[in-house]
Parts: sequence; structure tokens; C-alpha cells
Amino acid sequence: MTTPISSAAVERRRPAQQAPSVTGTQERLKWARQLLLEPFGLSDTKLARALSEIRTRGADDADLYFQYTRSEGWSLEDGIVKTGSFSIDQGFGVRAVSGEKTAFAYSDDISEASLFDAARTVRSIASGGGSARVRTVAPKVKIAPSRSLYPGLDPITTLDSAAKVALLEQVERQAKARDPRIVQVMAGLAMEHDVVMVARADGTLAADVRPLVRLSLTVIAEQQGRREMGSAGGGGRFGLAYFDAALVASYVDEAVEAALSNLQARPAPAGEMTVVLGPGWPGVLLHEAVGHGLEGDFNRKGSSAFAGRIGQRVAAKGVTVLDDGTLPERRGSLNIDDEGCATQRNVLIEDGILHAYIQDSLNARLMKVRPTGNGRRESYAHLPMPRMTNTYMLGGDKSPEEIVASIKKGLYATNFGGGQVDITSGKFVFSASQAYWVENGKIQYPVKGATLVGNGPDALTRVSMIGNDMRLDSGVGTCGKEGQSVPVGVGQPTLRIDGLTVGGTA
Repeated sequence: MTTPISSAAVERRRPAQQAPSVTGTQERLKWARQLLLEPFGLSDTKLARALSEIRTRGADDADLYFQYTRSEGWSLEDGIVKTGSFSIDQGFGVRAVSGEKTAFAYSDDISEASLFDAARTVRSIASGGGSARVRTVAPKVKIAPSRSLYPGLDPITTLDSAAKVALLEQVERQAKARDPRIVQVMAGLAMEHDVVMVARADGTLAADVRPLVRLSLTVIAEQQGRREMGSAGGGGRFGLAYFDAALVASYVDEAVEAALSNLQARPAPAGEMTVVLGPGWPGVLLHEAVGHGLEGDFNRKGSSAFAGRIGQRVAAKGVTVLDDGTLPERRGSLNIDDEGCATQRNVLIEDGILHAYIQDSLNARLMKVRPTGNGRRESYAHLPMPRMTNTYMLGGDKSPEEIVASIKKGLYATNFGGGQVDITSGKFVFSASQAYWVENGKIQYPVKGATLVGNGPDALTRVSMIGNDMRLDSGVGTCGKEGQSVPVGVGQPTLRIDGLTVGGTA
């Protein structure tokens, strides 16, 4: 039997050579320079020269983004390690912005020649091929303010390979021991060590060292020829010692309980009804149906259902929605965004009134507001855009038991699978992976095949009860936008929404 792994054991198993654990702004910059500049003959002075090259054609803004990423993943199925992967990627992206127009070039060859070639390329594109030159003055170097929300360690080195496999084996053994109906277990472990450095045309320098880990578990239960699935997991920005015995047991309990519940599920009813959403991960509906519609680019272009509605009521009283990139060690949190801005706690909707949008630097400049620390990109090979970090709704004053008891006939959805939203109309479709039919305030039986259909802005106005149990998800969210994926967090309290359309199978 695998025993819990203590912090001391983690320290003993670390290899002799590894990235240092860095915490402060200056330490992060120092480590980024040592990793991303010095081995390739680059320096702060050469970065400033490259940015000056771009600005000679009059670009409104420009930045350089350097990145080094190490990632590792393990998966276990039927007691066998199915996959084990390890990769290293590094490179830089160069961006020039003129008005609404953006020129971008990137390379996985970090060198002075490649950097200046990319700078000349974006300069030419940004100026539209013109030849007019603008005299530039090198700005004074300034270190960007940043936060210290997570340890700057390399999580890959916090356990050796044998201990990582043993952790997955522990998950599998515990899941199969929970109930004889569990016939298959799939467990996965993913780790990433990310070092980024940003140099901006105004002289700003910023860097971050970002750990990220995730443990995932899927179980399949079988009874009388019927098979159903349950899943669980979590993670964040820390080392692998986070996954102690108690946490692993909670993941196993959650996944097994979901699978066994689904074995008893009946076809979901359809129609317009009261729907209660559970706390935590169901906030993914809020993320998709509302969060994307509050991103600055969609609103600047007038393509969001929320465009031009700042100061207007867009939700029921009591509904307050935040995007907060400053929560310690959370999956969606960042010390700086990918443009070098410190992340913030942004109130988007306050007591039902639309307060602000999520902004990167480009859209903030064009909309004449300040950036909100939400400029994010998947990697050095991608352009930044306004993206969510941790998006959640604040709690209210009702107990979850009181909210469920208020349902005469309706659906209680506690977990969700996939979903999609049309930003322009606000229409969304979401499938509930775990839900229950409720009558006269009592949970009757689990249901399957329930799909929630609605309109984001409209659904917020139909919130009639808000629970006092606000909870963030366990650290599993990934958000996709325009082909880019970034880690995010979601959360909410138990919510009652009246008159929501449910597509069912009954």
C-alpha cells in the first residue's frame, strides 16, 4: 500500500539540479534573464534596441514575449502506465500595434539574429510598407509591479518518476476498493513549469515563474450490463505534495459517487422549469454564458450582447460577478498577465449592474480605459487577447438546503460537462453530467441527458435565490477562445434560476 508522501520526502526525492524557487519580482526577472536571455547572447539593452527598431515606423505599442516551458504527463489505466510524456519548448513572440492593426512574428530560435529579423518584419507590416521614420528616444527601464501568488518552483521535480506512478496507482487501488461495481479506472497527472519574460516599448520589464499541476480521475461503473462514468480531480499552482492522502481520497469518493449515482439515473424531463445549480464547478455556465460576453474585444467591436451596457442592469439584484487573477495558488491566477500587467480583482457585475469589461492593453487603449490584467496568450506563438482568470459569483444569504427545498418541480444540477455559447446573441447550451429531479422540495432520483438552454443576460435576470456556500472549482478548468487554450478557474454559490429551458430525453 502506498503511504502518503510527506513534504520531507518530496525534498529528499528532488534531483540535485533544478530551477530555484523564486518569489519576488526581481528574483523572477533574474531567473528569466538567466534562462531566456543570457544563454543566447541577449540582454536588456538588446531587447530595448529591438523595440526601438519597431517604434521607428511609429507603432502605437510593441512588446517582446519570451517563454520557456517544461511539461510532463503520466496516465494509468488498468494498472498499466499507458502514456508518459516529457517536452521542452522555448521561443519568443514580437508584436507591433498601430491603431487596431497588429503585426506579429514568432520563432522557436532564441537568438539576436532571429529577434531583430522578427522586429524588422513586424515593423514593416505595422507601418503598411511605408518608409516614414520616426525618431525614438529609449524609455527609462522600469520594473513592472507584480504579485507573489504562488511558489516559483518547478513542480516536475517535486516528485521523482516512481513516486508519480505510485500516486496514480494509489488512486486506482482506492477507487476499485470503494465498490465492486467499479470496473475501470483511468488516472492522469500533468505538470508544467513555465517561465516568461515581457519587455514593452515603454521600458517596462516583467517576468513570471509559473508552476501548474493537475490530477484527474475517471471511473466506470457497471451494473446489469449498464455502464456509467464519474470523474473528479483538481490542481493549481504548487508542487505535487499538494495531493496528499486525504485529498486523493476525496477525489476517489467524488468520482465513484457520481458513477454509482448515474447507474440509477432516469431520463431527464424536458420543458421550462426551475433549475438549481450547485456550487463550485457549475460556475462554468457563468464563465461561458456571461464571462466571454464581458471580454473587451467583443464589446469594443459591438458583437457582445453586453456591448454598450455599462451602468445598466443586466442581472437580478444580489448578483455580483468578479474576475479575479489574484487568488493565491489558483489555476487561473497569475502574478502578471502575458503583457506584463499585474493581475487584479475586477468587479464586472455589482448587485446586478454591469460595472466593467475584461481588458488587455490593445482593447483598453482603444476603449480609453485601463488594462485589467487580463491580457493572456497560450504561448509565445500566439497573440494576447482579453481572457478570464478566475471568474465567479459572490454568495448570498440563503442556505443550499433552503434553495433546494423551495423547488416545487424542477432540476438540481450539481455537475456539468461540455457547453457552448454564441457571444453575439448570448445563447448557451450546456449538458449536465450529474443532476437530480426534485419535487416538493425533496430530491427524488438522479437523471441523465439534461441539457440547459438559455440566454446569458436573460438567465442572470432570472436568478431568484443565491446561496451562502460560494465555492471555487477544484482546479480543472481550461478555456478555449480563437484556437487558444489557457487555464482558468470558475466558481459560484448554489443558485436558483426560474424559467430555464431544459432539454431532456424523457
